[in-house]
Amino acid sequence: MSPPEHRYRLLPRTARPSPETREELQRRLRGLIENNRVMIFNKSYCRHGQRVKELFSSLGVAYNILELDQVDDGASIQEMLLEMTNQKTVPSVFVNKVHVGGCDRVFQAHQSGLLQKLLQENSAYDYDLIVIGGGSGGLSCAKEAANLGKKVMVLDYVIPSPRGTTWGLGGTCVNVGCIPKKLMHQAALLGQALRDSRKFGWEYSQKVKHNWETMVEAIQNHISSLNWGYRVSLREKGVTYVNSYGEFVEQHKIKATNRKGQDTFHTAAKFVIATGERPRYLGIQGDKEYCITSDDLFSLPYCPGKTLVVGASYVALECAGFLAGFGLDVTVMVRSILLRGFDREMAEKVGSYMEQHGVKFLRKFIPVMIQQLEKGLPGKLKVSAKSTEGSNMIEDVYNTVLLAIGRDTYVRKIGLEKIGVSISERSGKIPVNDVEQTNVPHIYAIGDILEGKPELTPVAIQAGKLLARRLFGGSLEKCDYINIPTTVFTPLEYGCCGLSEEAAIEVYKNENLEVFHSFFLPLEWTVARRESNTCYAKIICNKLDSDRVIGFHVLGPNAGEITQGFAAAMKCGLTKQLLDNTVGIHPTCAEVFTTLDITKSSGLDITQRGCG
Repeated sequence: MSPPEHRYRLLPRTARPSPETREELQRRLRGLIENNRVMIFNKSYCRHGQRVKELFSSLGVAYNILELDQVDDGASIQEMLLEMTNQKTVPSVFVNKVHVGGCDRVFQAHQSGLLQKLLQENSAYDYDLIVIGGGSGGLSCAKEAANLGKKVMVLDYVIPSPRGTTWGLGGTCVNVGCIPKKLMHQAALLGQALRDSRKFGWEYSQKVKHNWETMVEAIQNHISSLNWGYRVSLREKGVTYVNSYGEFVEQHKIKATNRKGQDTFHTAAKFVIATGERPRYLGIQGDKEYCITSDDLFSLPYCPGKTLVVGASYVALECAGFLAGFGLDVTVMVRSILLRGFDREMAEKVGSYMEQHGVKFLRKFIPVMIQQLEKGLPGKLKVSAKSTEGSNMIEDVYNTVLLAIGRDTYVRKIGLEKIGVSISERSGKIPVNDVEQTNVPHIYAIGDILEGKPELTPVAIQAGKLLARRLFGGSLEKCDYINIPTTVFTPLEYGCCGLSEEAAIEVYKNENLEVFHSFFLPLEWTVARRESNTCYAKIICNKLDSDRVIGFHVLGPNAGEITQGFAAAMKCGLTKQLLDNTVGIHPTCAEVFTTLDITKSSGLDITQRGCG
């Protein structure tokens, strides 16, 4: 089997390159030359180029190729190559940054032994790229770089939680985040569906109850299969995976420490930091000794029982929601507001629905001490809390205390200070430019550790893939962090894309906005006699830009599925008129967005009466 060849496209068609375009093109050309062991600039019909490709294939050497007749700016590229090398014809061949020349010169170098010598001088480094962190973003970047012919290593090590929980390859999302969370959310929805089913004619006499252990075992089996799949995928792509903790010791050198404390050292031309975040603790007596976090919950071997969830983040509300869905006694202790950073109206509606369905909320309180009253699985804990608005103190006893008060990076513990990478003093995150590059040119960062970027798995995956293409594939495409859709998987799901109402007012001013909204009643809820005037839809439009939709919000069943499609439409410039011109699918929840006709500014009542 011949070694792979990789083809590139540099720039779209332009009439005549501007100075800025020429500078960018030159930078990209130099990047291709510097980042590829063998780089061939050619034209697809050139028989001399074919001979050169056959030579490298016979030597078992992977090469990278840019066919100038198949890219729009091939003539400009060839002109720039002439300026750089004094050679006008193709093929134009570079080996380890050295311009060897055309076909004849390559064969002469082969016959003299010079070519083999150049190939052996591959690099001063062990790897082209080392990725620190085996989460979704890091794996995406590593696999894409390997696809482009690069030699890649992934270092991944999970420091056990204070409760001793650890997990396999794949990062937070796969092991202790999105995947198990959505599956437990589904388990809770099935419980509601069972209750609804009686109204639809289903009869069952046996008492239905939920078995925590059965659910956890099934979910963990699925996660284990994903862990294995990631390891197989890395192996198939030739990526070296090392289960060790990475720490910089020099600019291009990293120390990898395994579970036994044994150290190995590795060098690379470039590094990508993708270490993610871990749950934050309160810093009070008993928190790390007796509390759990989302790191522990999804593999907990016993039912948590009566649970106090501390925090009002999406993690807190999602976990509280599905625990209550299993029939557990659940209380959420909130320091200030629900779902900080999300639309305030939508956040309060989420909380209101949860409260109506059995979740208790303790607002304006914070824990000050956790004490163990009884050991056991789960045991008993006494929680002392004080008011944030006075001196009032309360106490109560719970089986489990789940902390979900936010997440922190651990980038201060990987030797970045030794190589001069900047870290935000305020957030502990890493500032990067628009191509995910830190202040140290050969160090890049992606994912939750980035300053001011969305902390979402699909964002990290996209950023990682595009970063690898820019570093090693001559691509110019950057990750677009605008209008990123997301969903909070609370019992009644909340999906959104774009700006919250508060953010829109801050950016565009209230007088330049029109907010359309409505309650809606899912058809499935009618026979089940579920509550009306609960599900809610809202769009925020910019009146100065043809009523372009700049904020999309929906509270209802399957909100994530609904939001995904509208997010694509927003990327394409969705306006209120386009929504009005769209024929809805009936009967669905999403069709409400094609019939929104009441604005907040009108003050008209949106309460639904009678049949929907």
